[in-house]
Amino acid sequence: MRFSFYNLYQEKPTQGYLSLKTDILRDEGLKTYYYKGSQFLSAEKQYNRPIVIDLGKRMSYKILLVDDEKGIVTMMKSYFEMSGYQVFTAYDGKEALQKASNHPDIVLLDINMPEIDGLTVCRQIREHLPCPILFLTARIETNDKIKGLGAGADDYIVKPFDLDELGARVAAHLRRENRRQEQSALRFFDNMTIDYVKREISIGGATVTLSKKEFDIVELLSANCGQVFDRERIYDTIWGLEGDGSSDTIMEHIRKIRVKFSALSAHKYIETVWGVGYKWNG
Repeated sequence: MRFSFYNLYQEKPTQGYLSLKTDILRDEGLKTYYYKGSQFLSAEKQYNRPIVIDLGKRMSYKILLVDDEKGIVTMMKSYFEMSGYQVFTAYDGKEALQKASNHPDIVLLDINMPEIDGLTVCRQIREHLPCPILFLTARIETNDKIKGLGAGADDYIVKPFDLDELGARVAAHLRRENRRQEQSALRFFDNMTIDYVKREISIGGATVTLSKKEFDIVELLSANCGQVFDRERIYDTIWGLEGDGSSDTIMEHIRKIRVKFSALSAHKYIETVWGVGYKWNG
């Protein structure tokens, strides 16, 4: 069974097309059904007229739902499919990492799962995907919230939750993500160009090859030009609060970045603020 968002129109001989204000359709074989109230009724049988479907209204957001409680996943899956989302599901951390290869636009992730917990899954997904991640959790302690957000999550919602509230949270995060992507993906500093979407940097037209963590550091600093970040804050932002290393690794990463930049430009893009941290010098 597949749900999609469309607009339905009834053809009128003298009035052109009249919107039936029916948005959720189920495709079943060659028949088209429309959603009205709590029933699916045959559009052809109800109106005895051709139905024109505006394909431009289809929603195409992909959402990944991860929870070891199958009942919760089934409930969310039905809700989001009826809201027009393309839904992927996973019931443990390992499966979630596999399904993340579908490049979802947003992830709903349970924290407390066996074997691989949600915090670990979140950090690993965040290594590859910039999409919003919302934690589903029965934990309400402040420390757990801090750990979740520090691991790379964007928000959390406490179980048991209201589906309409969950849907509103998801829609709000997708709107913010769309606004972010609509903003200019390029920034220019001296003779440097940074493409945040393609994750590419060039200086004087020559490409600078950075590791993922190196680019993450450059992205954090350059997106907040002039703002000073200490090593601990950079480490917590890039690696997450659950990172196993030390903030001392920031010094080594910045050293490598500077070497790569200096090979193409004399401009000091990353400035050391002694005793405090680092800032971007555009």
